[in-house]
Amino acid sequence: MLRKFLSGLIGGDKRSGQPERERIFLDQMPAVIYAIGDVHGCYRLLKALEAKIVEDAAGIEGEKWIVCLGDYIDRGNSSAMVLDHLIARPPAGFRRFCIAGNHEHIAYDFIRNGNYTNGWLDFGGRETLASYGLYEPSTQAARLGRQLASHIPEEHIDFLARLPTMVALPGLCFVHAGIDPNRTLQDQDEEVLLWSRPPDFPWPAGGTGQRIIHGHTPVPESDLSQDRINIDLGAYSSGILGAVKVTRDLGLSVILAS
Repeated sequence: MLRKFLSGLIGGDKRSGQPERERIFLDQMPAVIYAIGDVHGCYRLLKALEAKIVEDAAGIEGEKWIVCLGDYIDRGNSSAMVLDHLIARPPAGFRRFCIAGNHEHIAYDFIRNGNYTNGWLDFGGRETLASYGLYEPSTQAARLGRQLASHIPEEHIDFLARLPTMVALPGLCFVHAGIDPNRTLQDQDEEVLLWSRPPDFPWPAGGTGQRIIHGHTPVPESDLSQDRINIDLGAYSSGILGAVKVTRDLGLSVILAS
């Protein structure tokens, strides 16, 4: 019910004043891609996983990407540090893409649009505000707006605003939550990309011609045998953050940090 309530407020709802987010379609596969699952404020795990990725990629020639699949904030204790890290330059030799998760989407709606009744504070937002040193958000809208402006850097808000909902290559698509397999990638509803769960859209037996790598719904481990691969390992509760490694020939493996 919470997902439906929140998405009804902001997911593709023009009343929020929030425009449709960008979708990135690219033609050429790099040498390797590392897709990182939901971080949720776990800065230490993100740093440890990136170090393992850099080590793993050391002998690979060609372009290397890191694709972060959203939900960088909320629940964990270090959301502000995670955003600082993602805004900074990626590791040497890498290109980094950051995709919007539903938590970034609702946080932006709360912070920038002043939609203080959208449920974000009880959806992990209190932990995020605490990471900025704001431990007691006001219940008065005008004062809360001043608190947010004085605690959250503008570059963090701009980062939340600019996140796309998809990075797609021929045969390969990275999103936060999933897709509707009955629609083309170009025709997906933004709400589906940000908020859907695997049971919402049963996967067709013959596949879709696309391998989808996503997060959003915590799983104990990733099943690489499927065309829909979930790499959300529930980092904030499990203490494990994972990445799916995809090579140019679409070979797959998992890298873990704990």
